[in-house]
Amino acid sequence: MSAATPVARPCGLLRTAQGQRIALGVLTCLTFAPAGAQTYPTKPIRAVTDAAGGGNDFTARMVSPVAAELGQPWVVDNRGGAGGLISAEIVAKAAPDGYTLLIHASNIWTIPLLQRDPPYEFSRTFAPVVWVSRAPNTLVVHPSVAATSVQELIDLARAQPGRLNYGSGGNAATTHIAAELFKSMAKVDIVRVQYKGTGPAINDLLGGRLQLMFTTASAAAPHIKSGRLRALAVTSAEPSPLAPGLPTVAASGLPGYESGSIYGVFAPVRTPPAIIERLNRAIVKVVTAPGAKERFLASGLEAVGSTPAEFAAVIKRDVARLTKVVAEAGLKEP
Repeated sequence: MSAATPVARPCGLLRTAQGQRIALGVLTCLTFAPAGAQTYPTKPIRAVTDAAGGGNDFTARMVSPVAAELGQPWVVDNRGGAGGLISAEIVAKAAPDGYTLLIHASNIWTIPLLQRDPPYEFSRTFAPVVWVSRAPNTLVVHPSVAATSVQELIDLARAQPGRLNYGSGGNAATTHIAAELFKSMAKVDIVRVQYKGTGPAINDLLGGRLQLMFTTASAAAPHIKSGRLRALAVTSAEPSPLAPGLPTVAASGLPGYESGSIYGVFAPVRTPPAIIERLNRAIVKVVTAPGAKERFLASGLEAVGSTPAEFAAVIKRDVARLTKVVAEAGLKEP
């Protein structure tokens, strides 16, 4: 797509060599006006995300009805691996024209905070388009743990430093960051046991080989219902419909605590603001459409919708908070 599109408009008056002015009537002249969002999009939009299945892929596909709003296909391209870095690098190298977008969770700005030589600096690489959805974690413990509230768990951990174990997925996974944030704010010593994914960690928690875990509400729900795990709190700032009846960590022993996955749409950083605004309006319309909230909740996510500026502010606050956690916990690569 060219940077400008010819637009016909009346030229008005023309002055001859003799100084006479002649009205052009029906004649027109060509001028050039920025194309921007006036013509965008004119071809399919590639939505790059993580491997099929999971919150990233689901979010990308939940947004797919935006094709009708934009008049072009929305093509989900699953590029999993390296905690999201593979899909992030694809979009980072793409042309900033609105035709290659990234749909991913918050670990795309968390992982670079942990690396000594990160492949990109988030704020200089990606432009936030819209905050699509979020997924808080649930703090759960094995029934053998003598704690029925967040405050009791904190007291127990302080009384037995290094005796409690928590399970998590890979570095920068929300199950990891949520626990480290908890440790930092509560000033407790709880030992991390790292797993390749959430499933194996939950299995060891069910077997009593771990004492606690921060995991997704959907993964914990059946085990809470069966009594094999005890839920203490949800990690969102406000009570969540994904964990009905549970208090927040912040309200039950650790004021100011908040953690969870943030799923959004991002464009390469030099994408024209007019195109970002066009995408934002179309996606927000899809996310807030009747029935969308229920479809998100059925898959363990809360629909959000935001302006680009609101999303940028959320990311900035999260980066500032996590930078402190990474430093205090010594999580950065040597």
